[in-house]
Amino acid sequence: MDNFGTTGSRPEWEALKSIVFIGNYLPRQCGIATFTTHLLESIALNAPDKACWTVAMNDRPEGYSYPSQVRFEINQSQLNEYSLAADLCNLNQVDVICLQHEYGIFGGKRGSFIIELLRDLKMPVVTTLHTILKDPSLQDRHIMMQLAEFSDRLVVMSERSVEFLRDIYQVPEEKIVLIHHGIPDVPFVESDTYKEKFGASGKQIILTFGLLSPGKGIEVVIDALPEIVKAHPQVIYMVVGATHPHLKMEQGEDYRNSLYMRAKELGVSDHIVFHDRFVADEDLLEFIGAADIYVTPYQNEAQIISGTLAYALGMGKAVVSTPYWHAQELLADDRGRLVPFRDQAALAREVIDLLDHPDECRAIRERAYHYGRKMVWSNVGSLYLDTFAEAKRQRLRKNVPEHLLETLGHRQQRLPEIRLEHLRRMSDDTGLLQHAKYTIPDRTHGYCVDDNARALIVAVTLQDLQPLDSAPSGLAATYLSFLGYAFNGKTGRFRNFMSYDRRWLEEVGSEDSHSRAVWGLGVAVALGREEGEVVYAADLFHRALGALEHFTHPRTIAFAIIGIHAYLSRHSGDSRARRMRKILSSRLMQQFKDFATEEWPWCEDTLTYDNARLPQALLLAGQWLPDREMLEMGLRALNWLKQVQTDERSHHFSAIGNHGWLTRDGSKAQFDQQPLEAVAMVDACIEAFNCSQDEEWIAYAYRSLNWFQGENDLGVPLCDYATGGCRDGLEAQGANENQGAESTLSWLMALLAIYNHRG
Repeated sequence: MDNFGTTGSRPEWEALKSIVFIGNYLPRQCGIATFTTHLLESIALNAPDKACWTVAMNDRPEGYSYPSQVRFEINQSQLNEYSLAADLCNLNQVDVICLQHEYGIFGGKRGSFIIELLRDLKMPVVTTLHTILKDPSLQDRHIMMQLAEFSDRLVVMSERSVEFLRDIYQVPEEKIVLIHHGIPDVPFVESDTYKEKFGASGKQIILTFGLLSPGKGIEVVIDALPEIVKAHPQVIYMVVGATHPHLKMEQGEDYRNSLYMRAKELGVSDHIVFHDRFVADEDLLEFIGAADIYVTPYQNEAQIISGTLAYALGMGKAVVSTPYWHAQELLADDRGRLVPFRDQAALAREVIDLLDHPDECRAIRERAYHYGRKMVWSNVGSLYLDTFAEAKRQRLRKNVPEHLLETLGHRQQRLPEIRLEHLRRMSDDTGLLQHAKYTIPDRTHGYCVDDNARALIVAVTLQDLQPLDSAPSGLAATYLSFLGYAFNGKTGRFRNFMSYDRRWLEEVGSEDSHSRAVWGLGVAVALGREEGEVVYAADLFHRALGALEHFTHPRTIAFAIIGIHAYLSRHSGDSRARRMRKILSSRLMQQFKDFATEEWPWCEDTLTYDNARLPQALLLAGQWLPDREMLEMGLRALNWLKQVQTDERSHHFSAIGNHGWLTRDGSKAQFDQQPLEAVAMVDACIEAFNCSQDEEWIAYAYRSLNWFQGENDLGVPLCDYATGGCRDGLEAQGANENQGAESTLSWLMALLAIYNHRG
């Protein structure tokens, strides 16, 4: 591990001409934005001859009113903008990139889109890690491992972080640099100097500051206040900071209001003051300066960095904190007091003791202030410059494994933006209409379960892929509600077709529609964010599960297996669902055994619609039962299907047409080719890659996606980039210009699958 403890490397800085920071930036209201801004400013002060600028992450389409230091903005939900930012940095021949990493500020699953940018950069990357998880999910671990591969240095801010990177993520020590969180350089002064400004002269001030959210534990301090006030009636508890913007967007001020009510019920409302605003640096220093005791009552230990704690300690405050990781480290050696999590009595006891013994309180403050001198921003900026120079000199990034480099060719293809205009146009408060005349919804044919189940998959996949307000609000609930209304509790089956005047046209729909509904519900359970929607989907999924046991059609079985697998990815211990997956998978496998030959490795005499869903289901079941024979059959069938649907001359994807299909003894129908076939192939090929790690499957998934974009038998695009719609198929005379639900959903599902794989 490198830990540059001196600032004597200035000659090496001369090789650096430009440094670009990637992260949030003020005036966006969050800790990462504050950190990035201060880091850039400290480096600019240490090395004024360097060109320092920022690529800022936006969590809302309109962005923010940034200063001139921000030269490029990324909408965190738009994958292509990450590549454009990399192009800008490469074009400007930037010397070093300084990335601020936090899972929640980038798009994709767990912020995976940032890896797209890192892959394309041609200069050294120094990544500051603001969160390192002790027990990461597979997705979180994968992201961290890729960050380590594509970064020349990983900067951490605590000894515990060093241990985690080394022991949990196996990061080489030579890549790890410990540089503490920066703090302002202010003199050691008494709190009375600042109290008059807040009308608090003669009061004893306890302070907590930072963006307000439930995990901060403010309620524990309020619960301790009656005991503290009883011993020290002049105490005022100041809670400084705006409600976290994302929490406010979702819940308004419910949390803050609950704190008001809690204080009122406990009779201490006169002893608590809320400053409900995002505090600028100058004001913040005055708030901290006025505090006699600073409290960080976080509710669990998994807080590896706390900028607010670093500020308070560095300004020489007496700190009482719960023992989260960063607090254990900074407050060691009697630089503060630690109390158990959610223990209001212990918190009250320590605060009272410090207020009762001002000499001991001052001694703690002096030890904290002395320790914080190495953390001032000027020193931190100098250490970062040392790290940049070292990264540029060594270029450890040259050691990126070959298996990562092999994927670059496929990943360099720019993906269209995910657009939902046409999907929204086709949807009303009942559900998704089936058909369109050109781009105009056709109300004549009403609605069906098939399309609303697919639409539910698209909506919840977008929720999973796109953070916060960029996801399609309300659509998932609409489609889920349609499926709920379609379910006939008397028969245990879904109806399928509904007229525009909301009349069901049957009591029992097709087996295909039932299984597609189960598929949509399974994905909604797996990926849904809103608790009510997930619970509703799980209940409906279970009520629909029983009917599947008697289904025999191969595609119907395949749809159900895919849906059950999605459900089990969230509820793996559900024995009823596991049993049904076993029954259906064995049935589908037996059908393949009964029909398949060396020349015709298929379960029927005719290849018809949604063909790739069958091997996809075998691949899923083969992996998770596990059953090696099933896995091999799935790969064999899919490989054959790939050969059958590949143009012999240009090698593009050429789907089996529905005007005649492909029979065992016949020739393949060229038209009408349906979007349904292309998306099925995309999904199945990605699953084949997951099983085999063979990059050829990903290459073919891209070919299948590109069928929508004009790499097809007629060389005409089917997708509508402007609206997210898709034409209804490839006919002998050209594209069918109607943009119905099935085709539009097929395009969106295919695009989302590639987005997810890229992430």
